[in-house]
Formats: sequence, structure tokens, C-alpha cells
Amino acid sequence: MAESNFWLDYILPLLLIVGYILAIVVPIMLSVAIVSYAERKIWAAMQWRKGPNVVGPFGLFQPLADGAKFFLKETIIPSGANRVLFLLAPVIMFSLGLIGWAVIPFDQHLVLADINVGILYLFAVSSLGVYGIIIAGWASNSRYAFLGALRSAAQMVSYEVSIGFVLVTVLLAAGSLNLNEIVEAQKGLWFFIPLAPMFVIYLISALAETNRTPFDLPEAETELVGGYQVEYSSMSWVLFMMGEYANIILLSGIAVILFLGGWLPPFQVEPLTSVPGIVWFLLKTSVLVFFFTWTKGTFPRYRYDQLMRLGWKVFLPASLFWVVVTAGAMHLFGWLPK
Repeated sequence: MAESNFWLDYILPLLLIVGYILAIVVPIMLSVAIVSYAERKIWAAMQWRKGPNVVGPFGLFQPLADGAKFFLKETIIPSGANRVLFLLAPVIMFSLGLIGWAVIPFDQHLVLADINVGILYLFAVSSLGVYGIIIAGWASNSRYAFLGALRSAAQMVSYEVSIGFVLVTVLLAAGSLNLNEIVEAQKGLWFFIPLAPMFVIYLISALAETNRTPFDLPEAETELVGGYQVEYSSMSWVLFMMGEYANIILLSGIAVILFLGGWLPPFQVEPLTSVPGIVWFLLKTSVLVFFFTWTKGTFPRYRYDQLMRLGWKVFLPASLFWVVVTAGAMHLFGWLPK
């Protein structure tokens, strides 16, 4: 009897948790491969090229071929590098791109951890990405890698301030830190309409957070070669790339939750309401991932002084101003949540 209780009380719940985690992690890993393939196809279409077209039908097996190639390559560690931190940095970056999904609701109550402070959890996870980049630059024992890490850290910290004010505005409108309740608060009107300026600031800040064009200054070829990851090769380099794509998908999912109604359909009418909520969530996330891809194929790279000026002299005062306007309007009209 005691042994039976042990299995029911400890082992079975643990297995269920592991199953839930795998049910999220495995699709995210597949999504990373799909997004990497889709990006190359989209850029090829924008530039009148073919893109991946050799490995498999329409080049669909190209991500598998690339993964096998990097897996079989030798991992080269510089002689002066700190071996433990050098290998730990890409693991940190990749892990942070996955653990944020623990609180993302894919549908009503379809979430691994429905905690009351979901937004704070996501903000904390996104802030930790700076450590992986700084560790990678310092542990490489390379001036170029370290300068790239400093650039990236300054860039990420600068735009996290604006994202913080964006989150405050959404909290004022929803009256909750719980992501499920934030989505429920958008049943009448998605937040991207009344909070349109903050939605734009979030999307542009997300580009800077993930070091994507036009804010990919840490990888400036003319000065820093490959930036903080210049000394990495094989699977350690792949973990950085997978972490970047996982973060892109994560930030797109967060934007869907905060501004685009999460799993809610565009209109509460049939047959839209009969479509499963997870389908709407995935469709909206895919549109925002396309936005990330489109910007990389469209805009040129900023200068670093332009990047910092935009963050501190434009986005910071603009987001702070909109927080004040939102709070004042909601108080004036009695819209503050009870």
C-alpha cells in the first residue's frame, strides 16, 4: 500500500510534468527548424532567388542536413578560453528561449503553469539573456567577442526599459499580471487598437532584444567579425542560433498574448468561434514571426549611435508618456479595473 501511494503521489505527477514539458519543447524545437527554413525561402523570394531547393522536395530537409553537418563538426575551444563558461553560455541562451513558454497560454487554461505573475516571470526570463551573451564574450578570451558582448548587453538593457513600460501599460488596461486574464480582458477590443503606439514600440524593441536586423550591431562584420559568438563552432554555435529563433517565436507569442487577443478570434461570431483557440494563437504568432523575417530582408543596419539614440531619446520618453496618458485616461473615465 505504501509503495502504491509513493507511485501515485510522487512518480506519476513527475511523469505528467515531464510529459507536459516535452509536449511544449518538442513542437518549439520543430518550429525553430521550420522558421529557419521559412526565413531562407522568404528572403529568396524577396531577392528573386530560389533558396533551399536541393535537399528533399522544395528543400524541406535542408534544416535536417544543416543540423547533421554541425553535429558532426568538431567543437573548437580557444586555448585561452574558460572551458566551462565557454560551453555554458550557449546552453543558457538556448534554455532561456524555451523556459519562457512555461507560462504562455496556448488556449483557455491550456498552459503549463498558470501563475498569477506570468508577466513578471517573462520579463525576468528575457532579462537573463544578457548573462549568456556576456559570459560568451568574456569566456572566449577574444577582444572582438568581448566588444560584441558589451554592445549586445548595452543594447538589450536599453530596450528592456521600454518593454517594461509597455508591460505596465498592458497591466493598467487588463488589471492583472495573469496572462489568461489579460487575454480575457481583450474579448471586446484587442489592446493593439487603444495601445497602438506601445504595440509598435514593443515590436521594434523585440527586434533589438533578439539582435535582429536592423539592430544586429553585435555582429557587425566590418569591426567585430561575428561579435560575441565569433569563436564558436559546430553545436555550440547552433545553440546560439536556435536560442535566437526560439526567442523570436517567444517574443511573438508574448505580443499575441498582450496585444492581439491570444487565442481569441478576430470577431465573436460563427464560424470563427468554432475554430480551436490554439489555431488562432499559432496563426497570429506566425504573422509576427513573418514580420521579423520581413524586416531582416528589408531594412539596412543602424549605426550604433542611432540605435542607442532611438532607445533612450525616443522610445523611453514615448513609452513613459504613454503610460501617463493611459493611466490618466482610465482614471478620468473610470475605466480602471476594480
